[in-house]
Amino acid sequence: MSSVAADLALNPSGEWAPLQTLPQRPIVFFDGVCGLCNFSVDFLISRDPDGRLAFAPLQGETARQLLTDADRQQLHSLVLWTQPRAYRKSAAVVRILWQLGGLWSVLGTLLWLVPLPIRNLGYDVVARNRYRLFGKKETCRMPTPAERTRLLP
Repeated sequence: MSSVAADLALNPSGEWAPLQTLPQRPIVFFDGVCGLCNFSVDFLISRDPDGRLAFAPLQGETARQLLTDADRQQLHSLVLWTQPRAYRKSAAVVRILWQLGGLWSVLGTLLWLVPLPIRNLGYDVVARNRYRLFGKKETCRMPTPAERTRLLP
């Protein structure tokens, strides 16, 4: 491997990106115009004071760089990106809870014990009805000044 290639990593879009530009912490990708998703981001930020998680809308530049086209076009699934892997739907929720630690980690483990098809069925029911139940915004969520380092473009 050449010295130039050693400093690059292939992202899921098939493009080479400098290693130092790839985020070092897990990123929660969410539908930027979904009311439930925005509530979830607020919930996670308030329970993650150490900043273990970063956040980015599925409609944004970070998603274009790191996720596949299918992930970005299917806005009904939350995606947790941890280099080099992406988790979707209830698997993402479980791993996000594990990242929060403490009692949330226990809740994540209990949720993980539920068989994946049943977990994803529940996830899909909520995802299909989220706009109707929680509303849809005209634009993506704008970060507060305190959140700017955690919300990626």
